[in-house]
Amino acid sequence: MSEVQLTRINKFLSEAGYCSRRAADKLIEQRRVTINGKVPEMGTKIAPGDEVRVDGELISNPKEKPVYLAFNKPIGIVCTTDTRVEKDNIIDYINYPTRIFPIGRLDKPSEGLIFLTSDGDIVNKILRARNNHEKEYEVTVNHPITADFIQKMGDGIPILGTLTRQCKVEQLTKYSFRIILTQGLNRQIRRMCEYLDYRVVKLKRTRIMHIELDVPVGQWRDLTEEELQGIYDSTNHSSKTHLDKT
Repeated sequence: MSEVQLTRINKFLSEAGYCSRRAADKLIEQRRVTINGKVPEMGTKIAPGDEVRVDGELISNPKEKPVYLAFNKPIGIVCTTDTRVEKDNIIDYINYPTRIFPIGRLDKPSEGLIFLTSDGDIVNKILRARNNHEKEYEVTVNHPITADFIQKMGDGIPILGTLTRQCKVEQLTKYSFRIILTQGLNRQIRRMCEYLDYRVVKLKRTRIMHIELDVPVGQWRDLTEEELQGIYDSTNHSSKTHLDKT
């Protein structure tokens, strides 16, 4: 006879897509969680069939553990889920066994880090709060870079009817620089360079928030528990979540 699989209540709430484990611990401390009608202690484990509620709301069992991937997108792959229209789409390229979708976009001629997930809740949190998150790029252009170019890129460039937000820009080589953005206008870096009569030859995203690009082109890996916790921590304060129901 097999043993009954027990799950810590904070892990259950996290895998159900309700909140992070840390946020679940706070809910338990606030006595807002019940298991079969009773308020549990911290670290309590539940068995299949137990009734878990938060503020009286029934939380369903997670059907599948959510997927969170960090992918190094190659040049030429399009960040769309419309596999019927675009043959070089990111979904068919990765060919993951369950349904996933990209968080945000990375232009077809660009390469580098992009997240994919099956968790719609975390997508909404990241996209709503995207203007607070750093995204780092390495860019190669077609003319030698000058100090004036670096200064103007960092101070802000008028594109798409607005002035780009001030950002960090650092020259790497005669033709390349690093830029850290906290906004995501359409083709922003390419448009900024074009305004200064430069053309982007190569553009690679090397970091999103606290997560660095560390896999070869065309490959992916799962995000770690620590990386996911960092995402939850940095998005919970800047978007509406389940914890706002007070």
